[in-house]
Amino acid sequence: MTAEQDSTNMGAPFPSDEQLRRGIEAMFFAYRGFTADPDLILADLGYGRAHHRAIHFINRMPGTTVSNLLEILGVTKQSLNRVLRRLIGDGLVESRVGTLDRRERHLALTASGVALEHRLSAAQRARLSAAFDAAGPEAVAGFHRVLDAMMDPALREIRTRIGKRPA
Repeated sequence: MTAEQDSTNMGAPFPSDEQLRRGIEAMFFAYRGFTADPDLILADLGYGRAHHRAIHFINRMPGTTVSNLLEILGVTKQSLNRVLRRLIGDGLVESRVGTLDRRERHLALTASGVALEHRLSAAQRARLSAAFDAAGPEAVAGFHRVLDAMMDPALREIRTRIGKRPA
């Protein structure tokens, strides 16, 4: 058994500096793989990851407001407006004026936007599904606990809200 497998070995601190560094590297390379397939699709369309993030969260929360999307993505209003202007202009997102507050804009994917979202997420879902299957349910639960523990409390609360909404 290696020191990395047994952190209690000879009173070694847990996690060790080496475990933390390997975790950082694992996250970096996993993220590269996780984004590789959607990046190819996005590049063919002239879009970037900001477009993908907007499409993902609009799909998860149809009717969400621009201000809610700003909170989720943590980007500037100018940056989001640039992304939304392109997605709306290309017929992937529709923007409706709020019925209760006419200053609000509510966002939803069009049929074309839903189709693109499915293309973008298909490879990511397949990659995650294969990893979850290989790791097993206990590891999956641990994975989610680790990610939740890494999030700032406000972001964890946002993620919880998104998870409670119907897809």
